[in-house]
Amino acid sequence: MVRSGGKPRSAGRATDGTGPVRFRERFLQGEPVDQGVRTPILDSWQRCRNLGISPDQSDLPFLEDFDPDGRIVRVAVPVLDRLQAKFSGSEINISVADANGTVLLRRFGEASLARRLPAIQRVPGFVFAEQFAGTNGIGLALAERQLIRVYGAEHFAERSQASACVALPVRDPLSGRIEGVLCFGYPRSAENPALRAVIRKAARAMERRLLGQSSVRERALLRAYLTTGAEAAVGLHRGIAVDELALELSSRDREILLEKAAELVSRAQRAAVDVSLPDGRRIVLVSRPVTSASGVEGIAVEAVLPAFSPEGPLVIPRQVDEVPGFPAELAVVSAGPQVARISGTLPSGRLPDAAPGRLAAGAEGVTADGADGATGDHPAPSPSARGLVLVGEPFVGAYALAARRRLELLSEASSRIGATLDVRRTAEELAETAVPRLADFVTVDLSEAVLRGEEATDPLDDLRRTVVHGIRDDLPFTPVGKRTDFGATAPQLRCLAGGQAVLEPDLKTAAGWLAQDPEHTERLLAHVHSLIAVPLVARGVVLGVASFYRAQDPAPLGDDDRSLAQELTTRAALSIDNARRYTHERTMVLALQRRLLPHGLPDQDAVEVAHRYLPAEADVSGDWYDVIPLSGTRVGLIVGDVVGHGMLSAATMGRLRTAARSFAELDFPPDEVLTHLDNLVGRLDREDPDGEGVGIIGATCLYAIYDPTSQRCVMARAGHPPPALVRPDGEVSYPDLPAGPPLGLGGLPFDAVEIDLPEGSQLVLYTDGLIEDRHRDVDVVLDELRGTLTHAERTPEETCQAILDTVAPAHPCDDIALLVARTHALDPGRIATWELPADPAFVGEVRASALRRLADWGLDEAAFAAELILSELVTNAIRHGTGPIGVRLLHDRTLICEVSDTSNTAPHLRRAASTDEGGRGLFLVAQLSQTWGTRYLPEGKVIWAECGLDGA
Repeated sequence: MVRSGGKPRSAGRATDGTGPVRFRERFLQGEPVDQGVRTPILDSWQRCRNLGISPDQSDLPFLEDFDPDGRIVRVAVPVLDRLQAKFSGSEINISVADANGTVLLRRFGEASLARRLPAIQRVPGFVFAEQFAGTNGIGLALAERQLIRVYGAEHFAERSQASACVALPVRDPLSGRIEGVLCFGYPRSAENPALRAVIRKAARAMERRLLGQSSVRERALLRAYLTTGAEAAVGLHRGIAVDELALELSSRDREILLEKAAELVSRAQRAAVDVSLPDGRRIVLVSRPVTSASGVEGIAVEAVLPAFSPEGPLVIPRQVDEVPGFPAELAVVSAGPQVARISGTLPSGRLPDAAPGRLAAGAEGVTADGADGATGDHPAPSPSARGLVLVGEPFVGAYALAARRRLELLSEASSRIGATLDVRRTAEELAETAVPRLADFVTVDLSEAVLRGEEATDPLDDLRRTVVHGIRDDLPFTPVGKRTDFGATAPQLRCLAGGQAVLEPDLKTAAGWLAQDPEHTERLLAHVHSLIAVPLVARGVVLGVASFYRAQDPAPLGDDDRSLAQELTTRAALSIDNARRYTHERTMVLALQRRLLPHGLPDQDAVEVAHRYLPAEADVSGDWYDVIPLSGTRVGLIVGDVVGHGMLSAATMGRLRTAARSFAELDFPPDEVLTHLDNLVGRLDREDPDGEGVGIIGATCLYAIYDPTSQRCVMARAGHPPPALVRPDGEVSYPDLPAGPPLGLGGLPFDAVEIDLPEGSQLVLYTDGLIEDRHRDVDVVLDELRGTLTHAERTPEETCQAILDTVAPAHPCDDIALLVARTHALDPGRIATWELPADPAFVGEVRASALRRLADWGLDEAAFAAELILSELVTNAIRHGTGPIGVRLLHDRTLICEVSDTSNTAPHLRRAASTDEGGRGLFLVAQLSQTWGTRYLPEGKVIWAECGLDGA
């Protein structure tokens, strides 16, 4: 395969069309394809994928109202008739499409093809633009603006895999604009290199006929140019066209040359311009007047490549008098720093004669055939060469140039303004688009309510300077952020009151503008002289005002400028209003999100915790975190992420966080908590009021329980990123924790893992917004996180900040929730345990031992309550449970009494009647303790109660 530049891309390719198959399949599967595919084809594949085109898509748009007698059709019919006769009996399918890719004409080398082919290959009217048909000859020729060959599996669509084609744009010779595409389609087996020469010749014939349809004045100017050019060409080669000036002129290069040529025509002066191309090469454009025999005056612009040496690169003359054949009195206009050489050389030989003939065929008998034996795709060079780029009338050219620049500005505004959903940035984009092509300075003043995302109430009273942008930064405009107070007669207030743009062509005579602030306006008059004030109005609401000032160009702003400013501002106002609405909604969602997140962390001694929540720049998601104190001095750590963005995700996050906290406080283990959450998410989906599942798609979650008495942690996750574990020595690891399915799938189990966490370890929990970014690989980010966490001496607060500074993306596209917990261990001296058989005789011994331990801890005031609680709990365990019985006292912020047995029967609190002899034990425990509950173990249960250290 060969690159577009002619260099080999890969060796050993199959020539039957099957070579690209494996590359295409790899590309469709998302694998990188760096070799083996030509650059235009690979670029087209990328565009097709970005457009969401499916390879098995078979339907194309069909236009019933296409023009069957348009300009390109009239010039193509005779050419296609000759081509049909030439390819009679072959399987060639000849088509002509317009500049939008709509096929207007079809011819077949074999008549039976019209019956055998599918409709899209035989009926005119189908649109083959790339955005509809994928990679194909017509669409790619329009996209690349050059001769294109697409072969076999280079097509993006499955339907075209057995075909090949060659296509070439057909241009208007005078304007250079693409009018249509000529395409030859054929089976892969019918590949013939000679088809390229045939299609070039046919396209030139169509271009000659296009030239014949040009206006009489244009043809007269072109005839005058060719006549004077022939007379001046003594000692010179007769000329070449823009496309042949260099073998690697890109479409962008040609656009630059045509743009500069149009400027020279509009200036109506004799000049030479040294044009710099994007790759550093330079070409000289020379303009000179021409007058037709009937008196039509115009300007012809030629491109010159003089002084070519076979031993070296092309040399651009430093002065116009070095250009052979051009008079020395031409003015020289520099387009940039002088560069003496153009990179690259042309092949040996002579340059072709084809260009003037190709451009002017049919005028004064000039033909399109080459001279001096130069044929094929590789023309021969000559010592000097020049060729026509553009010919036209100055005033027509000036008007056309101005109109085109206005259209270009509006086109740029459409793609540039509103690229972000930020009010201030959108206002800045308006100013940046207008400077310097419309105005030299632009200021934008918006209502304070709009800046906050609210509806503007009275824009005449609360305007604030939002943007000041211009060609210089030292003008005395009101600075950004300051309140703007326009006088009652100022153009800005007049435009706001009237709802229409106000033009002040001469500010020195604008009494209303001068009167608003004489001292300030006097300073501005030293720099600006003309003003257009335009109200920013969207959906009937006034948002602010934009002011366009002219300074450098002495010509005042005019009505055309006012219309352009009005159009720009109208488009910008809609984008600003969209950004305002988005800001308002995002503010509400963010307020709801923050309201539903924890406002403060509970007091507990098991872990030292720091946390961060960073909302996404684009939209707020449903990320959350929580710290949940549990029985037995344990603590639960949880992070989660609801799929989606916006108000619904934030509200769902609140529901899931509340449910997760409730399940955790019931002392369920992590895997059971996730199971309950999974059922809840599935139920919310089924209860979707729309019945279409658009509510909750799912969520991810990670839940960990740390026990400071054993320094062990149990955790489970549901489709969530794994936590990071930092050992006291700085070793960082990601525990091998089963991923589990995301919440909401239903029916799949969750597995919990238990690990040791020595005192001083750090457990880092986070949501996927921290590590997943389309510009970064996840594994690379995890390595960055590992490197950041190696500093075990940092506090959790310092660790949080370091992670956000080094690992978090600069512009997060998803929310980030971060929870860092440093573990502590409960002093073994604050733990007392006993084990006894299920015998009531041992209850007294346990009470006595507990009272002695409480005395050792200095908790005499709590001894009475603790003694009664232990008596009741141990007695209940002996009576209703099964032995052995375990008793544990924990001295933490409270005194915790725990009694365990191997039975799974649940205790039940009831109110005993006055005549009942029992049933008051748990009621007494509830009265004496701050809180109590049951925790289930793999074998048995624990009944626990907490009481204050002061015995209250």
